Amino acid sequence: MTDKNTSTDFEVVIVGAGFAGLYMLHKMHEAGRTARVYEAGSGVGGTWYWNRYPGARVDIQSVEYSYSFSEELQQEWEWPEKYSAQPDILKYANHVADRFDLRKDIQFGTRVESAIFDEETSSWDVTTDQGDSVKAQFFVMATGCLSAANKPDIPGRDNFSGDTYYTATWPKEGVDFTGKRVGLIGTGSSAVQSTPVVAEEAESLTVYQRTASYSLPSNNTPTDPEFVAEIKANYSDFRAANRKMMAGTGAQYAAMLNDPILTYSSEEQDRLLEAAWDKGGFTFASVFPDVVTDYDANEVAANFARKKIAEIVEDEATAKLLMPDIVIGCKRMIIDSGYYETFNKPNVDLVDIKNHPIDEITESGIRIGDDHREFDAIIFATGFDAMTGAILNVDIRGRGGESIRDAWHAGPRTYLGLTTVGFPNMFVVTGPGSPSVLTNMIVSIEQHVEWIDECINYMDDNEFSTIDASLPAQDAWVDHVNKEAENTLRTDPNCNSWYLGANVEGKTRVFMPLAGFPAYKKKCDEVVAAGYEGFSLV
Repeated sequence: MTDKNTSTDFEVVIVGAGFAGLYMLHKMHEAGRTARVYEAGSGVGGTWYWNRYPGARVDIQSVEYSYSFSEELQQEWEWPEKYSAQPDILKYANHVADRFDLRKDIQFGTRVESAIFDEETSSWDVTTDQGDSVKAQFFVMATGCLSAANKPDIPGRDNFSGDTYYTATWPKEGVDFTGKRVGLIGTGSSAVQSTPVVAEEAESLTVYQRTASYSLPSNNTPTDPEFVAEIKANYSDFRAANRKMMAGTGAQYAAMLNDPILTYSSEEQDRLLEAAWDKGGFTFASVFPDVVTDYDANEVAANFARKKIAEIVEDEATAKLLMPDIVIGCKRMIIDSGYYETFNKPNVDLVDIKNHPIDEITESGIRIGDDHREFDAIIFATGFDAMTGAILNVDIRGRGGESIRDAWHAGPRTYLGLTTVGFPNMFVVTGPGSPSVLTNMIVSIEQHVEWIDECINYMDDNEFSTIDASLPAQDAWVDHVNKEAENTLRTDPNCNSWYLGANVEGKTRVFMPLAGFPAYKKKCDEVVAAGYEGFSLV
């Protein structure tokens, strides 16, 4: 155990009080370590604190999108829906914070501005916008993969005199669009989820689409008591089965995984894809193993999805605009509740801005050429500076004063997605180079937090003061992540996904997550078993 009488104020400083930060703090409490969490918001929840936009809900089944570290917590919590909405997920996060007495070590309304590694004391000097200046032996970025809002540089963006909203920072008090003319920019996940809800209220809704997204029906239902009882009767086996899956989720649908799609007749393909579509959720995306690796197989699934859009959307021109022309799965699949059906409403319109970009946002609306539309409110559903945005927003400096912005100038470079060379005793939970967003995030969060906790224990037991990745190990890991990505269609040059950072102007195009949770966890365990192979411990 680290000596609490050293010059450090805390053994561990954690940035963010979302699911990663909460579990990290809980593990520190269990180990008897001094820790402080700094959280910019006024409450816990992270992504689910900020993302309060209409229709926001999880795309992993609630019984899976939850912590597994406490059997009592698993048994006592009841989810109202198969895919729970943001208020219920936030309620869960608050319950966890209270149940495990975490709030006492969380400082809300505080944004970390800088973290500088002090080479003389082998500790981190952390400062905040509230005037805090503290030292910690370990510095943990638990800021999440989708937490830094992307604000597009559209001419006149700040000229609009009406109400402006970003789905990534939605007002806590909510918004009433009744009787209002609303323009919505974007067709990613937040746009797809919010469109049906806003359309129910607004006098008119105009959706501006640059790139059509593949969206799958959630077929959401109230929680099935029999299903939950079955899960709770043997939660440990349920969790273990999911951790064996590529995405750390979906073991209950494993029976639907079939041979390559091209080995089936067209009739059989349609039958199996139809069954997966009706099942709802990500089942459709995983029913055939070759859809994400083979262009011909991918086109079969993509054509089926386009056919479903044509069946649902009544106006042929609108349906055609909504049909993606990219490979299916190169962007994160979206789970919706009546998205395509919304475009059958008389008060909803779709505008293509791929071929005709927005010229400017005016004082009263949005102009494309001679087409100027007036709005009372504009919603920017333009997503996030994913994976790296929240990290790079902090002035982090390691050995020799090198900034992480400089270290990552050509894209993020990590070892195991956990550490970066030259930044000792700094850990990133679900960082670039780890499975993160290609998994059930809670599964990846728990695995990372537990690895970090065990690492600190190892350092205490062996009287090490610092741990840093080696450059050869990091270079080899980055090469591995790139090669794994190249074996799939996710790096298709025609697909500008946030996996690549392509949604943010000027951001280096690098595929950031790593597919395959079981293989990744095995590698992390092997590194530990080999005495933290690839790390330098001093």
